[in-house]
Amino acid sequence: MLLAVLSDIHANLEALQAAWRVVEARGADEIVCLGDVVGYGPNPAACIDLIRAEASLCVLGNHDAAVATGEGIDYLPKDGQTAARMHREVLDADRLGWLAELPLQETRWNATFVHAAPLDPEQWPRLESFGLVREQFAAFDTPICFVGHSHKPAVVSETLGVFRVRQGHRYLVDVGSIGQPRDRDPRLSFALFDTETFTLEPVREHYDHARTIAEVQRVGLPASLGERLRRGG
Repeated sequence: MLLAVLSDIHANLEALQAAWRVVEARGADEIVCLGDVVGYGPNPAACIDLIRAEASLCVLGNHDAAVATGEGIDYLPKDGQTAARMHREVLDADRLGWLAELPLQETRWNATFVHAAPLDPEQWPRLESFGLVREQFAAFDTPICFVGHSHKPAVVSETLGVFRVRQGHRYLVDVGSIGQPRDRDPRLSFALFDTETFTLEPVREHYDHARTIAEVQRVGLPASLGERLRRGG
């Protein structure tokens, strides 16, 4: 089975549609979203509708939770607070309810899926140190765990010296971000994972940044949210 694992869409419809074209062309069997469907970007409703209709599984992200409940907005970056409050105003009760009911973590297809980290997922930790990353392996028992949140793709093995995903080892995989990459590469990022052959393929793809930037301006979001898309960080 071929899984397409997406994360951190952040209401960027152009990027999501570009990713969808790749997913369809590659013939993915299932689509998984690791959360933060909303926040930052100009098209929260359209992105929710597409993920809700097509993804087999979606877990809760911190921006999803903030938009759905209004709680935790003040902990977001300033431009993120502005977007979250706007999204709470423009989304209807049905879409807000869908966000609020998303699970924090799921295990399926012998893999774990969570937005930020399997250890204390409700705290939305940032895995910014090797020690913290190593601690995560005690919090899941599947061969592989997929996360997002950092907006930076990465693969970490529990076994030192293993530099590619292969059977017999355990991995923590950050799939990067569809809608707001932060690794100085403005291309959208996600991963394709074959559950039978246990192979992982990172995917980077261009999309129309200019159109998203124009939408950011049109809906009245901070200009900084558009500019960071151009530079990838």
